[in-house]
Amino acid sequence: MPNFQDPLDQTFHALADPTRRAIIARLVQGSASVSELAKPFDMALPSLMQHIKVLEQGGLLKSHKTGRVRTCRLDAARLGEAQDWLAEQRALWEGRLNRLDAYLKDMAEKENPDDPQA
Repeated sequence: MPNFQDPLDQTFHALADPTRRAIIARLVQGSASVSELAKPFDMALPSLMQHIKVLEQGGLLKSHKTGRVRTCRLDAARLGEAQDWLAEQRALWEGRLNRLDAYLKDMAEKENPDDPQA
């Protein structure tokens, strides 16, 4: 298994799995016990705990144990960091595509100066 050192890498790794994304989607509604989180999934509790561990390592959730009940809650700070990174990438690529569009329009205009569509 790859070693994810960067916090952003850990966050994206945690979000890469549909089960973990479903857990995050549930935790958006509020805190939940591990047994509540396990209900929609057809998997053993130890398997679900592995997913929770990955989400904790990714900084996406926090859990605490009271007696025999482990409760999880969303920690959205890392989601904000991931969203910021994605916004930067989107702005970068939109700028590149806008420059390419302008260049192609300029080239078409030079090739067909009498064409109103160019």
